[in-house]
Amino acid sequence: MAALVLAVTGTGDPSPVVLINLVREIVGIPPNGGGEFKKDCTDLLRRIALLMNLLEEIRDSQHSDASTSGCSSSSSSDSSDWRSDLMGALQAAKRLLLAASNSDSTDSFDGAAKRIFFQFQCVTWKLEKALASLPYNQFDISEEVQEQVELVRAQLRRATERYGSLNSKRSPRTVSQQPDKEVSYTSHEVTQKLEHNPEIKVSEAHGGDQIINQLDRLQSLQISAEIRPSKDGAAEEQESSATKISDDTKSEPLTIPDDFLCPISLELMRDPVIVATGQTYERSYIQRWIDCGNATCPKTQQKLENFTLTPNYVLRSLITQWCTLHKIEQPTGSANGRIKKSDGSFREVNGDMSAIQALVRKLSSRSVEDRRAAVAEIRSLSKRSTDNRILIADAGAIPILVNLLTADDVMTQENAVTSILNLSIYESNKGLIMLAGAVPSIVQVLRAGSMEARENAAATLFSLALADENKIIIGASGAIPALVDLLQNGSSRGKKDAATALFNLCIYQGNKGRAVRAGIITALLNMLTDSRTCMVDEALTILSVLASNQEAKAAIVKASTIPVLIDLLRTGLPRNKENAAAILLSLCKRDSENLACISRLGAVIPLAEVARSGTERAKRKANSLLEHLRKVQEQ
Repeated sequence: MAALVLAVTGTGDPSPVVLINLVREIVGIPPNGGGEFKKDCTDLLRRIALLMNLLEEIRDSQHSDASTSGCSSSSSSDSSDWRSDLMGALQAAKRLLLAASNSDSTDSFDGAAKRIFFQFQCVTWKLEKALASLPYNQFDISEEVQEQVELVRAQLRRATERYGSLNSKRSPRTVSQQPDKEVSYTSHEVTQKLEHNPEIKVSEAHGGDQIINQLDRLQSLQISAEIRPSKDGAAEEQESSATKISDDTKSEPLTIPDDFLCPISLELMRDPVIVATGQTYERSYIQRWIDCGNATCPKTQQKLENFTLTPNYVLRSLITQWCTLHKIEQPTGSANGRIKKSDGSFREVNGDMSAIQALVRKLSSRSVEDRRAAVAEIRSLSKRSTDNRILIADAGAIPILVNLLTADDVMTQENAVTSILNLSIYESNKGLIMLAGAVPSIVQVLRAGSMEARENAAATLFSLALADENKIIIGASGAIPALVDLLQNGSSRGKKDAATALFNLCIYQGNKGRAVRAGIITALLNMLTDSRTCMVDEALTILSVLASNQEAKAAIVKASTIPVLIDLLRTGLPRNKENAAAILLSLCKRDSENLACISRLGAVIPLAEVARSGTERAKRKANSLLEHLRKVQEQ
């Protein structure tokens, strides 16, 4: 039975001390002795051990804040998010290390080994994602420790890619073993069980015995959680008992039932689905397993007769009630028809889930017309409301929509990429889209799709790149050259979408060189000089981000952009002048040659005018640049 220690702060989030103790527990796990996972375990242990310094500095920083302000150490919601994410990732790493250490597998192609390799990919991905959201500005973290964390993140990214490559290259192998004999139930017996729980709907497709067991457990869970008021004081006694359970939950280790953990991710499931063999997995992970070319059930190694994923409503209800009973936050922003708001309260999610599920099933239809109609309706629904975006993702549409990005039918492809764009607006869906491996297919649409599909692919990349860790993944995917091409040759709307995406991607330092090598400077200069594009603001904004990069700086100067910038100082709109001054300042800092160039080109007079009458930011930039020019003249 897998154990999960849920030590929490007053807000229900793991404290730095809890995280430190968990890291110590993990580091104490011996790596697999001589097994094929020894190196993987050792690498993961080493990377987790490097986090100790970070967590200790956060702990000390919070203690310092508390002592000086007299306030509690509870963090903001952003801080809570990263702590919860890191806690979940570390717990998954602990379970994986224990599983790998106990593995007797010797054949790197056998089912158990393949599943564990896939789990390493999932765990390293989760760890890197959790570290990406660290709010350094909230804590007094030394530069040395920050560099150490960035090193760990880089190692985790490479490891995630390596595991993905290994999994995709492994040829599926059917293991010649007979499945355990399973108890069969008639549909009548299942119906009788359901009469005790009329609100739970169960698919008749698979997993009858598993569902029966879960129904029995659900019934006992409902009885243990129920408090019935009475006139003789029994309610008070029961309330006291319930309070005691709640207090015990906060102070004692809590065991997550094995059935609630996905066999692949080793995490509490948010959207459990049943595969053809009757086993249950988290939807996004089993879909990714299938997308990697695997045709067997990860747990039993039986061949999957089909790839249908049937929602396990019974188990989802069990997990929801278990989380409610133990006062544990749901493993998703929405649960049991509710969504958590920014203030911590919940509101109901409105929508016809059964109709959406029927649409999602049609997305996998063999009929081109049915698929086209279904994805068009998904696009329409996902555009209308946040609630629809939540329900569509909960129904498992994202991995199927990603598959439809490569459809031959133009309308299907356009509607699929637009649906993903709409779904990505809801923050929690971004991670699901990335986990479904959407980026390579989106980039392919960006390169070769219709103009409307390319426009919406660019907008989707912008939306996904709002998360910092995604900027790195998207930049490494080959998206930037395709975006630059759209910036040069696209429609008016396509150019604007490409410009927005490129601006956001180029905030990450590593993407600036990629953009320069893709020819972005030439494209931006054309935008500055072609009045028909009406995109001077966009071009200047991207140039201001690029100008801090040495490679970009050299390319900007080489493209003869300085005279154009000086002209904008004279004739541009106030915002144009502000950005032009900022770019010129970046180009001229610690560069006497560029300073001499702008002096020769007569920049002093327009700079003086901007320093006198420009925006506040423009005044600062112009005055700073004038000061540099004065120093050069004095020398």
